[in-house]
Amino acid sequence: MTELPMTWVMIPLLAFLAPILASQVGRLIRIPVVVFEIVLGIVAGPSLLGWVTPTAFTSTLADLGLAMLFFMAGSEINFAAVAGRPLRRAGLGWLLSLAAGIILGIVLAPNPTAGVFIGIALSSTALGTLLPVLRDEGELKTPFGVAVTAIGAAGEFGPLLAISLFLSGRNPGPAALVLVVFAVIAVAAIWLASRGEHRWVHRLVTATLHSSGQFAIRFVILILAVLVALSMILGLDMLLGAFAAGVLWRVLLSGATPKDRHVVEMKLDALAFGFVVPIFFVNTGVTFDLTALLASPSVLLLVPIFLVLLLLVRGLPGLFAAPIGATRADRRAIVLFSATGLPIIVAVTQIGVDHALLSSGTAAALVGAGMLSVLLFPLLALSQRNSRTGSAELAPDGTA
Repeated sequence: MTELPMTWVMIPLLAFLAPILASQVGRLIRIPVVVFEIVLGIVAGPSLLGWVTPTAFTSTLADLGLAMLFFMAGSEINFAAVAGRPLRRAGLGWLLSLAAGIILGIVLAPNPTAGVFIGIALSSTALGTLLPVLRDEGELKTPFGVAVTAIGAAGEFGPLLAISLFLSGRNPGPAALVLVVFAVIAVAAIWLASRGEHRWVHRLVTATLHSSGQFAIRFVILILAVLVALSMILGLDMLLGAFAAGVLWRVLLSGATPKDRHVVEMKLDALAFGFVVPIFFVNTGVTFDLTALLASPSVLLLVPIFLVLLLLVRGLPGLFAAPIGATRADRRAIVLFSATGLPIIVAVTQIGVDHALLSSGTAAALVGAGMLSVLLFPLLALSQRNSRTGSAELAPDGTA
């Protein structure tokens, strides 16, 4: 009985300490707070100090955090801005990443099934991690930021489709049919949401914005729950439903006043990044199998191999979406941002380990590479982006 209260206290404590450490270290070098959340989870978890033990309750909260992370990613994508050339070329780049990842995964893995898991993991981009970085740097609305957002959208939504098609336990044919059913329902909901002004929604949002009613937040939770439940009922990955819920909510809120949208977005940021998302990342560290990673030199060697493969498999194809006239420094930054991946890697490896289709050592190596990518690549990308000199900012249409 003592372990459960200890876990309940330690996980919020670790989540509390992470931004403090990030701000202190940030005076010397800027490191995403997610890195500290995962590392603190590893240190306090069973692999090292043993202060925190995974429980069913924390796992449920972590699942909610993962769903909320993808909801936020879906809600923050401005599809009107990335539509057209950026999204088309980003989609092409992702398809090349998936093909290359599966081929290399099959070469590295002991069997083709494990290779598919590795390939999907290597084809991902952590859009939910990149958006706050781009927003903090004032890059979201620049052509460079639009290109990275399109790459991230393809690198997050594409793997979700691949998971639903190849890792759902169904044959690809029936899985595709189920996926089409879900897509029809989700697209119909988004289309209906875009057809009207929804004044009653906006009135309730405004009326309860600063009261105990909090209609906007309750509506978000309902939309998230319905689409996640629908995806699970259909045998699809829940993250697909979470992502679609974010897109739907953005459409519903588009008619609200800028002031109300800003307040709602702040509240959602607080709910997601102040509560459930940190629990997901801390729990990822707690459940990280450090023993399996250190079990043999060959497994440990997979970490730098997977890190390099993220650059080759996911980073280089990201160049397809580079804005016209991008400098060499911007192209290097795009490669690094494209290769930044973690949430999808965690989700894919969990599925593989749970179904005994992926070894715990390989899963730990993939997650370890994802953690290093989040630690290193955005930092290096920003240094490349900020180092460009004598180059004019690109116009919104991608021309110099």
